[in-house]
Parts: sequence; C-alpha cells; structure tokens
Amino acid sequence: MVATRHLSVKDGDVLLLVGTMKGAFLLRSNAARSRWETGGPYFPGQAVYALAYDARGGRRRLWAGNTSEHWGPTLSSSDDFGRTWNTPESAAIRFPEDTGASVKRIWQIKPGRPDEAGTLYAGVEPAALFESRDGGTSWSLVRGLHEHPHRPRWMPGGGGLCLHTIVPDPARRERLFVAISSGGVYRTDDGGASWQARNLGVRVEFMPDKYPEFGQCVHKIVQHPARPERLFLQNHWGLYRSDDGGDSWQDIAHGVPSDFGFAMAMHPHDPETVYIVPIESDEFRCTPEGKLRVYRTRDAGASWEPLTRGLPQEDALETVLRDAMATDPLNPAGVYFGTRSGRLWGSRDGGASWKLIRGGLPPIVCVKVAVVGDLAAARVPRASLAPRRASLAPRRARRPAARTRVKPAVPRAATRGRPARRPASKKK
Repeated sequence: MVATRHLSVKDGDVLLLVGTMKGAFLLRSNAARSRWETGGPYFPGQAVYALAYDARGGRRRLWAGNTSEHWGPTLSSSDDFGRTWNTPESAAIRFPEDTGASVKRIWQIKPGRPDEAGTLYAGVEPAALFESRDGGTSWSLVRGLHEHPHRPRWMPGGGGLCLHTIVPDPARRERLFVAISSGGVYRTDDGGASWQARNLGVRVEFMPDKYPEFGQCVHKIVQHPARPERLFLQNHWGLYRSDDGGDSWQDIAHGVPSDFGFAMAMHPHDPETVYIVPIESDEFRCTPEGKLRVYRTRDAGASWEPLTRGLPQEDALETVLRDAMATDPLNPAGVYFGTRSGRLWGSRDGGASWKLIRGGLPPIVCVKVAVVGDLAAARVPRASLAPRRASLAPRRARRPAARTRVKPAVPRAATRGRPARRPASKKK
C-alpha cells in the first residue's frame, strides 16, 4: 500500500482537491502556483466523485463523497486538511424508508451561500437532492424534487441517473438550479417546495422529439454572481446560454470542433468568460483530432478560441469529465482540469499557457480549488509571471491577436451516425 502523505497548509495557499477512481488527493501551492506538493491518497481504492471545501463561519473543512465497492457511499469530512477524517458509521445521506430507494453514489457536494453557514447541498444517484441546515450533521431529502411528476420518466445517462450539478442563485435566496442526467435543468423559486423544468431550446439528439420539456442529458451548468440571470450549459451535444434565468436557451456553439463535452468552468472575475473542453462525440469520447485543447469564450459564446500553449497537440486522446475542471479566484485566475488518463493540468494566467502539474494519478473525475484563509493573503507576486510575459513578447509581435472570430460551425442537425461535428475551418 502506498503511504499517505499529508500537507502543511497555511493562509494564502492555493489548494486543489482531486477526486479519482481510486482515492482523493490534495495539492498545495503558494499564490505563485509554480510548484505543487501532493498529499494523499485518501480513501485509497475508493471512487471519489465529489469533493468540496467549506470556509464559511471560520471553518476549514474538506468534504468527500467516497464510495466503497463493498460498503457503498459515505460522506466524510476533515478539519485538518486530510490528516484525520470523520466518517460516520451509518450513511449520513440516505433515502427515507418510504421511498424504497438507496443511494448509489454521491455526485456533488455544494456549500450554500456565503451567509448561510449551516447550509449544504448534496446531489446523488439515483437523481435526488439532499439538504443540510446544520453544517452536515443531518441531511433531509428535498421531497419537492423527488416527488416531481416527471421523475418516473427520467432515464439514466451513461454514468447513471445522477443529479450532478447544484447552483444556488446568488441574488434570489429561494432560487436554486440543478442538472440531472438524463432529466435536464430544473429550477425552484420557493426554496425547494416546487420545481419546474427549464430546458426550452435545449436539443436532445437521441430522442424522436428533439426539443422536449424534459429528458435532456445536461452535462454541466455554470453561473457568475455578477450576472445571476445568465447561465451557460454544456449538453450531450450542444452549448447554450440563457439570459433569462433558464427560461430559455440559445445555441452558442460557434467555431468549436465539437459541441459535445462534459466540463465547463466560469471565469471568477469576468461574467463573459467561460472554459470548456470539447470531446469528439458520444461514441468516441476523446479530444477531437487527438489535440488537447481548452476552448475559451470571452464574449459570452459569440466566439470561441482554442488555448493550446503547453498542451499536447498530437496523439492526445484524452477525456475530461463533467466535474474535472475548476478556476481559482486569484488575479490572474488559475484554471485547472484533470483527465481520465490521470493527468492534472493547470494554467496560472487564465488559460494563456498550461503546465502539467501532476501525472500518474488514477482516472480523475473531480477537480475543485480553494484559497485558504483571507484571499488578500494570496496576492500573486508580479515577479512570478514576468519571465513568461517576456518570452511571449516576440511571438505577439509576429502574429495577429489570438481573439479572432471563428466562422460558425456547420449545424449538427443531421450528424447522427457521424463520428463528430467537423471543425468550422481548416488551414490548408
């Protein structure tokens, strides 16, 4: 058995939480984010699909949704950065007996709003939402969603029937979004008592009715607190934006090699900027053309640009899953993602350049990031980025700006049976 290593974490450190199919790992760096130390594995041999860091109310608490093949799913917590874990003898998150259901996996752990220190949410398989009002000591099933009349007709996606994304609205306390595969986006405006499907305009390639009320296999939704009425969505085929709180969605798949994918992350400071990693198709779930490219929009989806500096552009048949991408709140922002091949990549300049942080991990299914303590203690030293800027100056002088509008991709209406959407344009 590999010995577990622990980290000494201090205020101002950047902490990466990495969940894999064989355990959880922690990585720490200072604000320069140039060198990383690794702690773990924690829960060796167990799949860890959900991780979270809760700093509200003075806490420094890690949460992990770890699943044993023999004992099933457990919700564990640590207040000392993994040195010790509180794992209850009986499952903290479990369905009431009258439902006849049992939790197969914990897919998401989401702390509530900053001023709701005791509120936590958890998304599980089979698709259901649980809520805690006492900091995770006790949990209750959100019955308004569980008893929704659509529920009997939800169908499992490739990963199962899972509630994998939870988005508390920062402006309206009673509003919450969830994403279910394959159920779609649901929203409550009354604190969970009632829920409405919010999928108007989102396509379903694998159903006869391409635009049903529900049944979409949504892979991820994100929201920026500066523009809470706007959301972005990565679908099982399709990229979308909503400007009306999810009431309707418009296609923004302009200039991407494929509109299929899983991961999606919001820039921490700019509500116009979103990151994705396209995947070739639902039948061949690897990066298109064997190129590992992160795509970024800085105009809310009007155009997308590939970010490739430092990433392999040959024989890189990688897969990045729905919860395996995150951004940190520093300036410039850090962007991180993990692959099914066990490689953890990071950018400390908003995606302009990339570096392999760690290889040789088990398949990565979850990446989260936090800054420990007061954010002011984690100011990025200007000197740490100076060499990179100097090295890029000649290159910028030789070529035009990278942010060029890419010709829209060919609509995918008739691509069923083809391996992937073709790129919008190719250099001859």
